[in-house]
This record gives sequence, structure tokens and C-alpha cells, in this order.
Amino acid sequence: MTRLKMGIIGVGGIAQGRHIPSFLELQDKVDLIAVQDVNEVRAEEVAEKYNIPHVFKDYQDMFEKVDAVTICTPNKFHAEISIAALEAGVHVLCEKPMAITVEECEAMIAAAEKNERLLSIAYHYRYTPEAKLAKKAIVHNEIGDPLVTRVQAMRRRKVPGWGVFTNKDLQGGGSLIDFGCHLLDLALWLLDDPEPVEVMGRTYDRLSKTPGLVNDWGVFDHETFNVDDHVTSYITFKNGESMQFECSWAANIKEDSTTLTISGADGGISVYPFELYQAKYGALLDSTAKIRDGEPTPGLSQATNFVDSCLGEDELIVKPEQALKVTKLIEAIYQSSEKGTSIKL
Repeated sequence: MTRLKMGIIGVGGIAQGRHIPSFLELQDKVDLIAVQDVNEVRAEEVAEKYNIPHVFKDYQDMFEKVDAVTICTPNKFHAEISIAALEAGVHVLCEKPMAITVEECEAMIAAAEKNERLLSIAYHYRYTPEAKLAKKAIVHNEIGDPLVTRVQAMRRRKVPGWGVFTNKDLQGGGSLIDFGCHLLDLALWLLDDPEPVEVMGRTYDRLSKTPGLVNDWGVFDHETFNVDDHVTSYITFKNGESMQFECSWAANIKEDSTTLTISGADGGISVYPFELYQAKYGALLDSTAKIRDGEPTPGLSQATNFVDSCLGEDELIVKPEQALKVTKLIEAIYQSSEKGTSIKL
């Protein structure tokens, strides 16, 4: 195979904002030939806008036409559609999170292995220039053994007022499963996938259930809001490392912040912005980096890695077993909050 025939299932904001433009930049390797969406009118409009030849009412009918699909549906359908595609012999790039439950994730991996097809999850923060630089610094032992990781994925009054983000039945959760999952995945990847052993978590929804909430990202119904808007957690790992984790859509804070720092035995690192902290030559040294102009967008880097892997020219950067570990932590955080106790893994 020298070219990949790609289909898109679900043509909402993430498909049009990231995946479709990225695949169109790879026209030397990819033919974007099909779309499907439960909103048939929107699917037709997207096909016309991007000159995509085929529109399907049923995603099952797409599989015989394509080599791979990108799944951009609500979380509830990730496992169902991924498994169907893999069983049909089609490679899958699925939007994050991998699925709502650990059981669904395991079924997806089993289908990929059984049918010898690739399965990857769109955790695109790994492809940001700062994250790639941090990974190189850690691999080259700039901070020594990691000890404590601190993660904050925080937004001020930005509950998504569109789509189905506040619908628990369709999404499985709120700020954690939508936004926090990205930073959880990135942290685990930078730490070289340590094995979590215990999770303590708390989830909150009080702010978004308050009438008259000032919200910068559209309007939603506070009476039907049934997902988390703020989450905290403390995670410990088998190798002795620990992680302090917090995420929110709607915190009463000064400004949005995306923070991931790792304190190691020999140094520390901050990802956004990239900074390296060390003690050398009798002094405390702080190093910064200038991200060069012309770096590919994370969406393009993600698409390139998936396409090249399907064509046998590269190896997946986001492996399904790693994405499964993120879902295990998400599930444990929700369970810990519900039960009011820590969860042993």
C-alpha cells in the first residue's frame, strides 16, 4: 500500500477543526474519500466543502471503501464503532478518550490484535513542540529519576455550551474525561508509563449547577448539567512516584492555565512553557527554549504518525495500551469520589 484511503465518522468541530485539515495537508499519502454523521445534512455540507466524494448514512457501509477511519463521535460510541471497523479490517484513529470504561477499552484492544489492525487514540498534546522537547530531555536523563509530578488543566468559566459535553450518558463525564485526560496521558508518557497503584479523587459540579452562571463558552442548562466541572486527585505509582492532578472547566481562578511539571532527583522540568531546572557548577541553573517557527501543528504531526504507521513507515506514538491506562485512572478517580475512599489498582 502506497496511499491510504481515509474515512471520517462524525464531522463536528474536532473533525473539521483538526483532523480533516491535517489529512488534506497529507495528500501525497492520503485520499480523504468518505464521511459519515448522524446529521446527514451536515455530512453532505462537509463533503461538499472539502471535496470529499462519498457520504454514507451508515458507517458500516464505509468500511469496504476505506483502509482507515478517524472516529470523532461522542464518547459513548467510540468502542462500538472502533470494534466494528477493526473487525472489518480497517485501521482506527479514535478521538480521546479511548472509551468510557476500562472494559470497552480492553475490547477495542482485543479487536485490534485479533484482526491485526492499528488502533491509536488522538491524545494530541504529545505532539506539541514543548512536550516533544520535554520527552527528549527526560530520555537524556536531564532530571534523573522522576519523583513528583504536578498537573493542572484549568479553565476559568469555560463549560462547553455546544455539542453533548455536559451529557453524562453520551460522554461519561465532564472536565476530567474531556480536558484532563489530555494532561493525564501526557504526564504518563513523559514518565515512561509508570504503574499506578492507588488513586484518591474528588469531583465537583456545584458551580455549573448554579443558576445564572457567567460562562465564556456558550449557554448550557444548569438544571440538566450532570457531569463534573472540577476534579482533584492524588495518584501514587508502584515505583514510588506520585502525581498531584487537578482539572476544571469552570474554576474561580484568575486565568486559564495548563501546567505540567516534574521534579526529579537531579533536576526539574516544566512543559508549558518549556523550562529546565538544575543545580550544576555550584549554582542553580534555569534553562528555557525557543520553539522554532515552522513547527508542524500537533494535529498534523498526529495525522502524519498515524498515516505513516498504517503504511508501515513508522510506529504509533500513542499505543492503545497506554490510552487504556489513562481510562483506568479516570475510572478510578470517579470511583474514588463516589465511594469517598481511595481506590487500589
